[in-house]
Amino acid sequence: MKMFQQLWSDENGFVVSAELVLIATVLVLGMIVGLTTLRDQVIAELADVAAAFSNSNQSYSFSGITGHSSSTAGSIFDDNTDFCDVDADPVGSDNHCISIVVAETEAP
Repeated sequence: MKMFQQLWSDENGFVVSAELVLIATVLVLGMIVGLTTLRDQVIAELADVAAAFSNSNQSYSFSGITGHSSSTAGSIFDDNTDFCDVDADPVGSDNHCISIVVAETEAP
């Protein structure tokens, strides 16, 4: 019990509450801004990966092959355009059907 009383009355390294609140506020605001930026950049990178996948040509074909005692017929597969594939995205729009919705709240 005596140790707790000693710790309670010890004022070495005392930080004023206002300074602590100010430091905590700055840290929290910085963390919010940093995490928001991180979120936006992760979404942008994932959109770039999705654009790379959607721009890949998945069609293939091979012609018939004839050997000494057998032959195969040719085959073809054509990659059809998806519902959101376009040649170029308009300026200012998000890539390939990815829409980012940010809810704006009004102050009371």
